[in-house]
Amino acid sequence: MSATTILPVASGRVTVATFWRNLRRCPLLAWASVVTSVAASGAAVVVPILLGRLVDLVVAGGSVDALLATSAWILGAGLMAAVLTGASRWLVTEWGMRACADLREEVLDRALRMDSARLESAGSGDVASRVTGDVEQVADSIRLAAGIFTALVTVVITFAGFATLDWRIALAFLIVFPVHVLSLRRFVPRAKRLYAAEREAAAVRTQSLLTTFTGARTVHAYGMAQRQGQRVDGASRNAVTARLRAVRGFLWFANMMNYAEAIGLTAVLLTGFLLVRAGESSVGDVTAAALLFHRLFGPLGMLLISFNDVQSAGAALARLVGITGLDVPESRARAGDRPAGGIGAKAIGHHYPGGPTVVHDVSVEIAEGESLAVVGESGAGKTTLAAILGGVFPAAEGEVLLGGRPIADLDPAELRRTVGVVTQEVHVFAGTLADDLRLAAPDAAEEQLWEALRLVGADQWVAALPEGLHTRVGEGDHPVTPGQAQQVALARVALLDPPIVVLDEASAEAGSAGARQLELASAALVRGRTAVVVAHRLTQAQSCDRIAVMAHGRIVELGTPEELVAAGGRYAELWAAWQR
Repeated sequence: MSATTILPVASGRVTVATFWRNLRRCPLLAWASVVTSVAASGAAVVVPILLGRLVDLVVAGGSVDALLATSAWILGAGLMAAVLTGASRWLVTEWGMRACADLREEVLDRALRMDSARLESAGSGDVASRVTGDVEQVADSIRLAAGIFTALVTVVITFAGFATLDWRIALAFLIVFPVHVLSLRRFVPRAKRLYAAEREAAAVRTQSLLTTFTGARTVHAYGMAQRQGQRVDGASRNAVTARLRAVRGFLWFANMMNYAEAIGLTAVLLTGFLLVRAGESSVGDVTAAALLFHRLFGPLGMLLISFNDVQSAGAALARLVGITGLDVPESRARAGDRPAGGIGAKAIGHHYPGGPTVVHDVSVEIAEGESLAVVGESGAGKTTLAAILGGVFPAAEGEVLLGGRPIADLDPAELRRTVGVVTQEVHVFAGTLADDLRLAAPDAAEEQLWEALRLVGADQWVAALPEGLHTRVGEGDHPVTPGQAQQVALARVALLDPPIVVLDEASAEAGSAGARQLELASAALVRGRTAVVVAHRLTQAQSCDRIAVMAHGRIVELGTPEELVAAGGRYAELWAAWQR
């Protein structure tokens, strides 16, 4: 996939600004997170310092009361640190998850309203990988962010604790930072490229898989199975290679982190030894300093080791923010505006990304109120042509006119009110059946819902549901059969009441009896409208005004059912075979 077909990725500055904007939407939660994190780190730093005082008391032969009192303070500080740490991590997690939820909603909103031409050029794999894998990766990283935020605060508070002991010990502690800085300077730019390449390779792999599965019939029709398998295999190998490069880069960084810790602890102990020998510091202070540095192993380790996840999450976050920055088509149409009239296709040609041409130079005119059936063998290009005529996505070549106007000039909302599309792959959304139907007409009264159901012959089985229209359907609730799901989809179009309908094998998923019901429902819906019907059953095609026979992406016959049967051509052969 070329770089130009992939959706934009936001810059680092835009990504941080967008996520910070979402974080600022919960100011009370933000302040509570900061205050509890600082308090938790402060209580945790007090423990090593008090342990150092305890060592000095033992060395100096302090009283038992003083030892017990110091021990009590250590216990209290430890308990307070534990409670506050748990509270701070919960608060920071809640803060980050709310920001992530807001971002997810923005991404889904943009993805659902994305211009169909942009979606077609980008490929569904890039969008799918962003709204699934990238969202999940960012959400998982938000959980880690609680520990990262606490660790960052701990490092700052711990350094302040070093300063309360001896500035020279604090200075020795700083020796770790040049090592970390040099490591980061080398790793960060490289990691950014590595993880961006990893996410892009994953998107290409997803696109290859989706193209293969969704276009399986085309793959088989053109004998592309081996070649398409090689493409998927190559995309998978590239994704694995990109991942391994990122892992190898991080392993080098992890080794440098271990070297820095060893150097830092050696410097702190050596400085403490020299100060104690010179009588300028106590054994307790050096003990406290060593304990503080040892305590930093965890926070520093989390900050640096999690840098791997932060870089990967940052790449995913930049891809998400890239979608939120997309311009979505704005509605320009007035309520009630929609072009009537027929459909005109001029020299339509189309190919999917990375695939062969599946529609070749198709031109056809469908008069207002006329129904055209499209028939042909699997892989002939019927579904692609129907989707182009219905405005589901634009053709790579040629032009489609609705009511004499180029389909590209129609406002998206206007287009969807003008053309109703039903495919063989329909979905019943979770919720009540009434809510599902009102997706097409949010203000529809209950009587209008029943009228639409009666039109498509679904009123009887809906009335037999436990709660009628108010029965919850969809996954996990009352199941519906494939034929019933198709009737629901047809009823939605009836509620929308468009002047043009496109039915793509709307009876293919039902059995023989169910298919006959769907044929009657489709015929009722088509009546009085301009229609394109991709016919799975030739009895459905016979009821249309004209029939277009497709083969290898071209219309090879066009005429009324009677004319085509009388011509004795391809359709006549299909009709004879169907009757037998």
